[in-house]
Amino acid sequence: MGRLSPSDPRVIMLTPSSIRPLRVKSQPSFSPIVAPGLGTPSKVKARPLSRRYVSDGLWNDVKTGKWLLIPSSSFKLSLIAPILYLLHVGLAYAGIEAFQPGGQIPNVGAKCLLPSNEQDGGYAKTWWDVALLVHYIVFWTFVRQFMTLKVLAPLAFKLGVRGGKITRFTEQGYAVFYYGIYVTYGLYVMRSLPTWYYKTEYFFIDYPHKIISFRLKFYYLTQWAFWTQQTIILAAKVEKPRKDYKELVLHHIVTIWLILSSYIAHFTYFGVAIFFTMDTSDLFFSLAKCVNYVSDFWSIPFLVWFTISWTYLRHYLNLLILYNLPTHYDLIPVAARLKLDPFNDSYLDSYGYMKWLIFIPIALLQALNLFWYFLILRILVRAVWNWGEDVKDDRSEDEDEEEEELEELAGKKKE
Repeated sequence: MGRLSPSDPRVIMLTPSSIRPLRVKSQPSFSPIVAPGLGTPSKVKARPLSRRYVSDGLWNDVKTGKWLLIPSSSFKLSLIAPILYLLHVGLAYAGIEAFQPGGQIPNVGAKCLLPSNEQDGGYAKTWWDVALLVHYIVFWTFVRQFMTLKVLAPLAFKLGVRGGKITRFTEQGYAVFYYGIYVTYGLYVMRSLPTWYYKTEYFFIDYPHKIISFRLKFYYLTQWAFWTQQTIILAAKVEKPRKDYKELVLHHIVTIWLILSSYIAHFTYFGVAIFFTMDTSDLFFSLAKCVNYVSDFWSIPFLVWFTISWTYLRHYLNLLILYNLPTHYDLIPVAARLKLDPFNDSYLDSYGYMKWLIFIPIALLQALNLFWYFLILRILVRAVWNWGEDVKDDRSEDEDEEEEELEELAGKKKE
């Protein structure tokens, strides 16, 4: 076999300058949710977008607040209470007296996981409720991020949702998940109360309701934890703010005010009724939004049903409660409203100030609901008039102006 000449075409084809590297698609990690409040650049590149959901280590995530974004970090934090519980049980089983039931050292893990302070066949308030609140704030953070990043974002892409709408779909999808559970749980709790169905006089008859059932206390405290966690998410701007951001912040503050005052002052029957009206209407709202991101045509029936449910739940029932609050307040036994003494768990006096402390936040919520009701009706009219076209939420910025690489990353994850 003869030697090849340098000018031979076969040699030229093998020179380094003629060799082209294979073009291989990079596979960045799938990070469809963007948290603007935690440093989102104005024009996001693929690398920063991916890094947002890569842990820097648990301690660093806690220090920087990044644990709010990363499911693995919030999951590790949520394991603290179960580990403390199992450790306590193990030490008690080993025969260490201080850890035995009734011993000197309480089972802190158990108090974080489940309601405590059992009395007379029910449960009363206790400072340990704060520990339960903290645990479930962390727990809901994990559930939210896991659902949005690992479940709902891939689902959105498979359903044909593209661009910045993937982010909104995951936010509303998580709301459908949560409210679907707690509307069912709320019905279960309310059905066991004398207030079923919106017998408002029983908010006050036999007051104070200091001893409540396990199901009611767990429902109330986990709802409280959820709304506190949502307020943290809102304040940190983990979700991209909408045009009604200020109204939404006010709504969350008033809601927590109502939860706090009603729980401390033993008006939990009252709170359950308000929770149910809010959760059910929010469920149908989020469901209508998710359908709108998937189908322009089928979004209209869901929007109509949502508007009907909102009208009934957030206006008719809430106005009924507001109307009956001053009139039924006098049904509270006289002995229970003679002395204001918070240090001895007595919160009413003969002047009826608590009546207005409850009335004002509900009235503020009603004012906010009327503001949103106007927007809902405007969207509904426009949607019915232009049936089959994209229904745009008046509260939203242009969702298509969000990261262009969002869709690309979702698609690459699917591949």
